[in-house]
Amino acid sequence: MTIRNLEIQTDVGKARSLLALLQFVSPALPVGAYSYSEGVETLVQKGKVKDLATLEYWLQQELKYGAISVEAIALLRAYTCVENDDRTGLKYWNEWLSAFRETEEIRRQSWQMGRSLTRLLIDLQPLLQPAITACEEHCNFTVAFAIAADHWQIDPQTALLGYLYSWAANLANAGVRLIPLGQTQGQQLLLNLYPVLERTATTAMNANNDSLKNCGWGLAIASMQHETLYSRLFRS
Repeated sequence: MTIRNLEIQTDVGKARSLLALLQFVSPALPVGAYSYSEGVETLVQKGKVKDLATLEYWLQQELKYGAISVEAIALLRAYTCVENDDRTGLKYWNEWLSAFRETEEIRRQSWQMGRSLTRLLIDLQPLLQPAITACEEHCNFTVAFAIAADHWQIDPQTALLGYLYSWAANLANAGVRLIPLGQTQGQQLLLNLYPVLERTATTAMNANNDSLKNCGWGLAIASMQHETLYSRLFRS
């Protein structure tokens, strides 16, 4: 094999990994992410989030200090376990994520999206069944995403950026519908979040287990109050 052929094969592999990532962060992925607002609906109804600036501020604080910053670290831990065929470790991090959820709605969201993604993964690639089975009854979406990322050879940092972007895009779309915002404002919001998305990913890549902590910014309260709202468009 010539060096040129090796370079072509490498480029093809990178392209396919990128295509796989785009598929798994696409709004068309049938995991039901669009039906959750993660407390944003409560915040909008209570007037805490009311325009582009307040939604951007909320998402920035969550990425810096909230639960999603810890999920990012857990995703990398799960990825390493899958890479090393460490099913005991994978089970541990899946259970850890379930225990980490602050409210029933958020826990059920993670389980439901994880269940939908694992069913899809088994249909697409049955060889992933052992890793999924290691998670037992409830596989969190974060862990399912890590299983997919490792299998399709998406490098950890790129996978993490995709995961964080997908989270931000879903909540930006929720804000567009709830506040409401224009579609252009929604896209501007995502552009504004690029630097903090990058920093969150970099921090997670360099984190140790002592970093597995977060400072709640009202997410738990907003989530708990969501079920008592007079009207709801979203499930959380």
